[in-house]
Amino acid sequence: MKLILLFGIFLGITWGLETFEGDQVLRVEPCNDEQIDLLKELEGLKPLQLNFWRSPSHPNEPADVQVPFACLQAVKVFLELHQIKYSVLIEDVQALVDEESREMHLNRQRERGCRNFNYGTYHTLESIYQAMDGIVAEHPQIVSKLQIGETYEKRPLFVLKFSTGGERRRAIWIDAGIHAREWVTQATALWTAKKIASDFGNEPSLTSLLNTMDIFLLVVANPDGYVYSHTKNRMWRKTRSKIPGSRCVGVDPNRNWDAGFGGPGASNDPCSDSYHGPRANSEVEVQSIVDFVKGHGNIKAFISIHSYSQLLMYPYGYQCTNVKDVEELDMVGRAAANALTSLHGTRYKVGSICSVIYQASGGSIDWTYNYGIKYSFAFELRDTGRYGFLLPAKLIVPTAQETWLGLKTIMEHVRDHPY
Repeated sequence: MKLILLFGIFLGITWGLETFEGDQVLRVEPCNDEQIDLLKELEGLKPLQLNFWRSPSHPNEPADVQVPFACLQAVKVFLELHQIKYSVLIEDVQALVDEESREMHLNRQRERGCRNFNYGTYHTLESIYQAMDGIVAEHPQIVSKLQIGETYEKRPLFVLKFSTGGERRRAIWIDAGIHAREWVTQATALWTAKKIASDFGNEPSLTSLLNTMDIFLLVVANPDGYVYSHTKNRMWRKTRSKIPGSRCVGVDPNRNWDAGFGGPGASNDPCSDSYHGPRANSEVEVQSIVDFVKGHGNIKAFISIHSYSQLLMYPYGYQCTNVKDVEELDMVGRAAANALTSLHGTRYKVGSICSVIYQASGGSIDWTYNYGIKYSFAFELRDTGRYGFLLPAKLIVPTAQETWLGLKTIMEHVRDHPY
């Protein structure tokens, strides 16, 4: 009996959802390069198990870090000793995770026996894929589902294609959820899929767009990581590939592209959340998108949806120099941000990745821009840190609604400026 009990305890530890009881998220505000260097040293201390939600970048730009309860006192003493300003953004991470979990459970119960899918809650991968099938079934004249590959753990990578016919027409690519824990992005992408399907034939601008161009939407770009974030670790970011010679698992799929691969802002430590992987395109999820883009040959815009920070960015991230199309991209980005702001007043910062957030190598939109896709953009959705990756479900639909206005502005520009 004792053996069974011990085995049950072992299973609970090994297979249960990781808990963050008493963990806090601190907003740290370095005022000079010396303090940034100190934060980067702190980030490298593995025994502390710090999880930087937003990495240190420039003086007077905040960094957000999840600190385990056991290390809170030591970290706060360190910050105070070096006169680095900080405040508490989230008092107890687990409390927010528990609330999110309770709400998901309640919504699942409400949905049973109800035909209407709830776009205002977070869903499992299985539920998202079922909803995608539902959109295809409701709008077969305009929506189809393609499998562009499969993940490391053999899950399908499904793309929704919105088209009024024709082969290899000029096209727009949108993806979400390349970082698993950014749940509002997958939810926003799924809402967007429904919006596109429903508005065609009713909304003149979108109808005009789809009469001349196709839209490809990858709702969940990192399915393995997304499943893991639901079943084991809510804060999981990476893929789930096994790294030869390391006990650590997974690669940051947005440091794995062949654009300045292995440069600043990416880690060569397999245990790091920003590990770039053993080589460019080592992750099958990334390679599948690359193969699709190359195979299609007529993608004119590539938009990747992330969270959080309320940013709308264009290349570059791997280097801090302007792209040749900087003036046009900045103009389009600002127009999109203004359209987004017009709905709920949510304000976005616009600029290159390197200038508005931090230098980051191996990112998707840097690769697509270098490949010749001029209109390459990345959104960082709500919020600015109050909830971070744990954005309450009640904010999904407002976030998706405003993001749609930004997306539509970009897509209209691409439609009207063929190249």
